[in-house]
Amino acid sequence: MALAPAFAAMLRTSDGVRIDAAHTPNGSLDLGIVVAHGFTGSWRERTTRRIVHVLSRSGGVVSFDFRGHGRSDGRSTVGDLEVLDVDAAVKHARSIGYRRVVTVGFSMGAAVVVRHAALHRGVDGVVSVSGPATWYYRGTRPMRQVHWAIERWHGRLAARVAKRTRIAEGQWDPIPLAPFEAAALIAPIPLLVVHGNADPFFPLEHAYQLYENARDPKELWIEKGYGHAEAAASPDLIRRIGQWVSRTKSL
Repeated sequence: MALAPAFAAMLRTSDGVRIDAAHTPNGSLDLGIVVAHGFTGSWRERTTRRIVHVLSRSGGVVSFDFRGHGRSDGRSTVGDLEVLDVDAAVKHARSIGYRRVVTVGFSMGAAVVVRHAALHRGVDGVVSVSGPATWYYRGTRPMRQVHWAIERWHGRLAARVAKRTRIAEGQWDPIPLAPFEAAALIAPIPLLVVHGNADPFFPLEHAYQLYENARDPKELWIEKGYGHAEAAASPDLIRRIGQWVSRTKSL
């Protein structure tokens, strides 16, 4: 499948980090969609580019690499300072001329877009896909492996070598607002929570906690057989997310 063309851009966050990004236009300036990838991901990966391709049927798309990922500068703080990366991408979408901007995040990116909407506002809708509700979750084997990559020097080395992900050392101080706490602060910005009942990283309790703490307008989609984040997302699911996004207007 030929993917929609992406035009590279370099953004700069409010704390001075250069962010590798791309713009995929669709011929209209009504809706801009900002796509935030998961931990160790990249906008340049084919899984993410396929998602951007499908979403571009609903609006123009700005995709980017979080700090410490791919060709972006800096080091990953695994969901904390990444809100500044999303904010730079949202502002880029506004500078292009998009009248409405909606953020769509996957896994770590889901946590970040929820926190961004609560702390920075400036968007017309938020979609959390396969996102955690709380920090430090270790209840599944994949998440224990993620914590190993984040917390141990040899784990950080493996992430750097295998996935080009550079992770900051040390602990959060202070601990950032948890996604479920941020969800309570988003309204009246519409929130869509999407989660699979076969997610090997975060069980459904995370989706329910996000949804239950959010105020209206909000929606919850529990997708049968869906695994985790970008790699498991079918074109049909992304198409339906695009349709939801295209209908969304903040109150």
